[in-house]
Amino acid sequence: MSDSSPRGLISLADDEGNSVSVIVLGRSPRWTAGLDAEIVVKSPFVSGRIDLALSAARLGSWADALDRLDAGEDVAWMEMSSGPSIFIQLTGERDCPEVVVEDEDGSMVTVRVPLVPPDNWIADHRQRLRRVTDHWVPMLSG
Repeated sequence: MSDSSPRGLISLADDEGNSVSVIVLGRSPRWTAGLDAEIVVKSPFVSGRIDLALSAARLGSWADALDRLDAGEDVAWMEMSSGPSIFIQLTGERDCPEVVVEDEDGSMVTVRVPLVPPDNWIADHRQRLRRVTDHWVPMLSG
């Protein structure tokens, strides 16, 4: 993978040191229609990562999630599928946005990260998605 390959699909962070990212690692050697990726959670309290498989369909559902967020709705991305899920609540338990990463199938751990993203974060994430999709999806088969 060259240095110019877009890797950052999701990058939500605040000034308090809390962040949730989804990073594309490259084409999956085990699945020709997929990408290897990881969810990375960082905070002053807890940090962790979990493997994630991405497909063109999952990238499309992220586009739909961004549209719903832009309309003021909370979203669940990758819920009801194998592997981890990401939930974004625009007004969480602490009266600020929260990102919840849930790994019900594997570790059975759920992490709730309160953070206030910048004002333009949805537009930024649409651009991130477009760069990832334009670069990686033509390489996928199936």
